[in-house]
Amino acid sequence: MKKKLLQYTAIFEKNEDGGYTIIVPALPGLVTEGKDLEEAKKMVEDAIYCYLEGLKKD
Repeated sequence: MKKKLLQYTAIFEKNEDGGYTIIVPALPGLVTEGKDLEEAKKMVEDAIYCYLEGLKKD
């Protein structure tokens, strides 16, 4: 399955545990976390993909 390249603004905020909490304002309710910046970037990419796939199914 090939992912399309889409661009969304993601806001990364350092959390109390030293990791990052990420929200995507254009996709209401999308919130994810990562233990470091590298993991946070991967997590938000996956979260955006899953969010959009869910919209397709609805």
